[in-house]
Amino acid sequence: MDSRIVVIGAGMAGARLARRLGPACDVTLLGEESHAPYNRVLLAEVLAGRYGPEVIALPPVPGGADTVRRGVRAVRIDREARTVHCADGSAVGYDRLVLATGSNPVLPPLRGLDGGLPDGVHPFRTLDDCLALAALARRGTRAVVVGGGLLGVSASRALAERGADVVLAHQGPTPMDRHLDPEAGGLVRRHLEDLGVEVHTECHARGLRHRDGTVTGVELADGFVLDADCVVLACGVRPRTGLAADAGLEVRQGVVVDDTLLTSDPYIHAIGDCAEHAGTVYGLATPALEQADVLAALLTTGEPEAPRYTGTRALTRLTLSGSGTFDVAAFGEPSPRPGDDVVRLADATRGAYRKVVVRGDRLVGGVLLGDLGTVGALARAWEGDDPLPDAPLLHLLTTDGGL
Repeated sequence: MDSRIVVIGAGMAGARLARRLGPACDVTLLGEESHAPYNRVLLAEVLAGRYGPEVIALPPVPGGADTVRRGVRAVRIDREARTVHCADGSAVGYDRLVLATGSNPVLPPLRGLDGGLPDGVHPFRTLDDCLALAALARRGTRAVVVGGGLLGVSASRALAERGADVVLAHQGPTPMDRHLDPEAGGLVRRHLEDLGVEVHTECHARGLRHRDGTVTGVELADGFVLDADCVVLACGVRPRTGLAADAGLEVRQGVVVDDTLLTSDPYIHAIGDCAEHAGTVYGLATPALEQADVLAALLTTGEPEAPRYTGTRALTRLTLSGSGTFDVAAFGEPSPRPGDDVVRLADATRGAYRKVVVRGDRLVGGVLLGDLGTVGALARAWEGDDPLPDAPLLHLLTTDGGL
């Protein structure tokens, strides 16, 4: 077992790994943020005012301040000396290094961003982003959310619950069009509009208007200006690979790893949003946590029979709680191929929609909206790639999933 393990990144993957290693290894966890590690999935709950920041804190890592170094940014990896150099001038030696650097928000090429983000403009990625937006959002605040994917929909609903007057501007034909089919995306749109969110689709944000360094509006490609007191940029994320690339590691879309989550350097691993395994960067919590667990087992046992990471069949899920829970879940291939069977149930009155795609005796994809009692059973069938029961396909969409 290697005695000194350094983990760069105190997000969900890095903190999970450090907790798993803590009792048995000498672990140092370097986190850029000043906050203790937290559950990023619940940021929208903090923005909506349902949870305080302390509620989303992750379980503590054994070892205290000596193990978790907050507010410390790693700036360079010396692979020959096996040392991580930090912005505060400190250096940390390692026997094994783990990159859990996560991802950065994508900032669109908007006019008005040349000198940095004006006051009132924030991504929706960190707890500091969330707290800054919460401080701005109150009844009557004009908030514009640019981007109608998973993050944009979450932020729009949370800001509306704060009492803000919210406008969602999205380039696609419907919200969450990367994950949902048009009918399901239309139901998400209706749900947002029922909360008072003004939804603009198939529109392109061209620039930001600001006065004295403070945002005043978002200019669309057609010249129309959406007045704004605050703006949320929810245009996706990109794996954070700069540190790895500067160190000469193999980087494609993410930091390339094998089934032992090892990079092109035999002493450096990568997990979570920054890692690319078998050509896939997941960008979701479930694969990140699975990778952390596999790597913890590998680093603590070092045995040939230790588990390997072979990929994750990840389900994308968004729970919009508050005034009536509204679940959104998507997995696999929601668009059928020729010869596939498709089962679809829709209830416009309740705003519920369920569709699954079956290929042979396997569930290969689905889109589910509403109050979803079926998600657990369907997700287990898909994640396990199990044969479906010999029953009418409609049973897949009953309350217990027919499983």
